[in-house]
Formats: sequence, C-alpha cells, structure tokens
Amino acid sequence: MALPPPQAPASPERDRQFATTLARGIDILLAYRPGESLLGNRDFVMRTGLSKSTVARLTHTLAVLGYLRHDVALGKYRLGAAVLAPAYPLLCGMPIRQLARPLMQAMADEVVGAVSLGVRDRTQMIYVETALATHDLVVTPDVGAAMPMLATAIGKAWLCRAPSEASAPVLNRLRLEDPEAFHRAAPALAQARKDLARHGYCTSRDEWRRDVFGFAVPLCARVDSRWFVLNCGVLARTGAFHATEKVVGPRLVALAHQLETRLGLR
Repeated sequence: MALPPPQAPASPERDRQFATTLARGIDILLAYRPGESLLGNRDFVMRTGLSKSTVARLTHTLAVLGYLRHDVALGKYRLGAAVLAPAYPLLCGMPIRQLARPLMQAMADEVVGAVSLGVRDRTQMIYVETALATHDLVVTPDVGAAMPMLATAIGKAWLCRAPSEASAPVLNRLRLEDPEAFHRAAPALAQARKDLARHGYCTSRDEWRRDVFGFAVPLCARVDSRWFVLNCGVLARTGAFHATEKVVGPRLVALAHQLETRLGLR
C-alpha cells in the first residue's frame, strides 16, 4: 500500500506544553556516540546546532546534576552515572527480558552469534537484552545499543509488524530526516514485508554492516504496549548468506514462538 506524501511533524514551538530547555538538555546527553567518552562544548554545538552560550549553560547544569562529569584538565565532559538511574526502573519493568534471556543464550551458543531483544525509540531500535556466544563482532551489541531502522533486520521487522497507525508516523519521519536514504531503502523494506509474510523473519546482508548477517523476528503481539523484536547477528565469514539463513532464520522463528508461549501470547 502506497504511503501518503510525508507531512512535517507538529513543530514543538507551537506546543505550549513542550519544555524546550529540557529537550535541549536531552539532546546534549544524546550527542555521545558509541566508543566516545569525552566531548567538549564545541562538539555539542556542532552536533545539536545550539548556540555556544546555550550549550555552556546546559553542560554546566547537567554536570551539577551528575548527568555529566567535567574533566577540568581536558576541558571536556564525560557522561555521569546519573544517566543510568532512569534506565534501571525501565529495565526492571520488563519481565520479558528474564524470560527471553536463557532462550536467547541457547540460540546464541548454537549459531555462534549474538541474539538481542529490542524496542523502538523514535527512529531507531534499542537493545534491551543481549546474549553473546562470540566477541569477534566489530561492534559488540549490548543493552542500550541503538540500531538504525531502515538498514537493519530488527528495524525492518518492527516496521513490517507494527500496525499502520504506529508505523506510518515513523516512516514519515524517516522520509523527512533523510529522503535519499529512505528512497534507497524502499525496495529492501518492500522485500522485508514479503519475507516476513512468507518465512516469518526479516534479513539484512550488507545494508548496515558487511561483516554481519542479520535476522529478525517481531513478536506476534504487543507486550506491555510495546512491539518487541528478536534479532540475531552472525559473522558473515562463517559461511554463505543463504546457507546461514537456512539455519538461523527458522531457529529464530522457533525462539520467538517459545517466548510467545511463555508470555501467554499463543
């Protein structure tokens, strides 16, 4: 089904309940990328588009509150321990993680890969649980890792499973954020819909990482109002894609069915 032309989301400036200063502070915290431990005010200015004075006030405030730690010698900031505090109640409130983990670890050991459980956050997928059988992956998945939606199996699986009222706004924002990338990804997303309907899983070969084959299965129903997706990454050097798919795809579908049964969804 063709999607309507992209519509610009409502501007925060028109929302009287929107706390702009709070949003800008969160943007500062989200400016860090995997593998980065230190950023300076100049980095925050470049990545957020905020003025130098605004960034200076925000980083000072976040440091006072413990969300950032100021390295005086280097004149830069590290993320502070306070960043972790809000995540703990969230993770504890996901009993699906405890149910899924032994099943995920068993599969990870079997296929010598990484099996993860993820949910959507805006236009990306976030891992909330991960089981590993190898540390040879260039980017080792872990809780909190963010994956792009259009270029990964887990992202495509969410877009294919979520109902249109949930997926359409996400697709709309993805088109607005990067029209060229969205256009390039459209054929793969269309194929993912066919694969999910035919085989029960979505795949990713070289759209995200050339060194990893990705497979993903969305759960059949919401759990605590969220659409969870199971993801498996296997090193590409272990064999040809189609041979790997014959093993990993059906195995991940079976894992999803096991988990759905334990959750009472089947």
